[in-house]
Amino acid sequence: MSQNAPIENAHLPAGTRPFLEVRNIHKRFGGVHALRGVGFTIVPGEAYHLLGENGCGKSTIIKIMSGALVPDEGEIVLEGRAHRALTPIQSLASGIETVYQDLSLIPNLTVAENVALNEQLVSGGGRLARLFDAKRLRETAATALAMVGLPTVRAFLNTVVADLPLAARQLVAIARAVATRAKMVIMDEPTTSLTRREVDNLIRVVERLRADGVAVLFVTHKLDECYRIGGHAIIFRDGQCVEQGPIESYSKARIAELMTGRKIEAARYRTGRPGAEELFRLEGFGRPPAFERVSFTVRRGEILGITGLADSGRNELATAIAGVVPASEGRLFVAGQETRVNHPRQAIAHGIGYVPEDRLAEGLFLDKSILENEIALVVRQLANGFGVIDQAKGRALAAKLSQDMRLNTTNLDLPVGALSGGNQQRVLIGRWLSILPKLLVLHGPTVGVDVGSKDTIYRVIQQLAEAGMGLVVVSDDLPELLQNCDSILVMNGGRIVAEFDARQADEDGLYQAMLASKTETVQ
Repeated sequence: MSQNAPIENAHLPAGTRPFLEVRNIHKRFGGVHALRGVGFTIVPGEAYHLLGENGCGKSTIIKIMSGALVPDEGEIVLEGRAHRALTPIQSLASGIETVYQDLSLIPNLTVAENVALNEQLVSGGGRLARLFDAKRLRETAATALAMVGLPTVRAFLNTVVADLPLAARQLVAIARAVATRAKMVIMDEPTTSLTRREVDNLIRVVERLRADGVAVLFVTHKLDECYRIGGHAIIFRDGQCVEQGPIESYSKARIAELMTGRKIEAARYRTGRPGAEELFRLEGFGRPPAFERVSFTVRRGEILGITGLADSGRNELATAIAGVVPASEGRLFVAGQETRVNHPRQAIAHGIGYVPEDRLAEGLFLDKSILENEIALVVRQLANGFGVIDQAKGRALAAKLSQDMRLNTTNLDLPVGALSGGNQQRVLIGRWLSILPKLLVLHGPTVGVDVGSKDTIYRVIQQLAEAGMGLVVVSDDLPELLQNCDSILVMNGGRIVAEFDARQADEDGLYQAMLASKTETVQ
């Protein structure tokens, strides 16, 4: 299909017109030409999947449609009326709701207030009354929360968003988008923090929206979800719309090639074998009721996967190993020696590194440079007797880490907040490599990164294992675990309920174990 050709609308009933058309949109940021003549059409009741590597222009076009950015050239035709640009209130008032990747929730407001905020903002013409309409707010919030499978009881409605786990916040942001009578819902990486069960629920929400005539635009790196939803693919590369068409007409390999300009194999990355030497061991490790009686061993050069639903205890186990929220029972051994890890400093001292799941909130200093982020854990080692950092050594270390992680820039003075999600994740992993860990815990190592960055990160993981490092990958991305790990542990109800050889396992088997009742470990 030709570049920037409009999506075929021949399947639409006679008289149906597009809800939104993007025509020849250009956007520049200084010397960077972020969008180069982008054009596509959105029609009511259809699903669209905006696919492309981080940095290809997806976020820019979303911000233009939602009114957050003004294009340099081109126009947006909204229900037949052409606009040079939209304001945020115009976009909301016309029925465009957006769930941004960073969720854009207000952490000190309640769930109900966050969900119903846009509705009251639009009804006030962009201004909020001194007091919310409390009755309407609760009704709107309860209806929307029920649609995404969240509780509607008063206690949950009154919960402050900052107190919710990341997966729940993700669903609250989606509930806010469906709370109004939207005509188009844009979801930027909506399933980043969701388990398969929650994704199933979200797909049902999308189906209900489409049945009501609402268009849905998905921005995602998870192609399996795209195929399940169906609809159209809009594929970006380097600021251009390179191809459009029915999602089922493209294979994963073809989509990856269109996105990156190169062929990426979908084969298993793991080819090596772990050694015999024990690096790390847990015995009866626990912090009830989150998790309990967890025991496993990681050998030199081994990649161990851990998965489970959001409430399985896998997330709490990861943070306990790193000393973020320590365990209350059991024993932990590093290189055969029993140790205690009650604080991240202790974990680092014992050679345990931890890449957190939420790189934006828990991992990176977004306003600081790549250099400052990369050396953050080793500043004391780089300082002289007077506490002054050796700049040359720091820069040399940051340059090596960036090279090892195949960072797509050599400018170490760039702020990390200006990088794509994939490059941000590489900076974060590189920082933890600075301590030369014996064991590296990777919590959602490719959350929110594109297919090209995933390929790079997976290859780095394999290189680390081949060099003798032990790795624990905590993830709900089942293909990720099957492609990269030696063995996979499944958690359910706070315990390990099954163990799989990753070379012989499949997604269905893993998922059934995730849903099963609590049992003893299956070898």
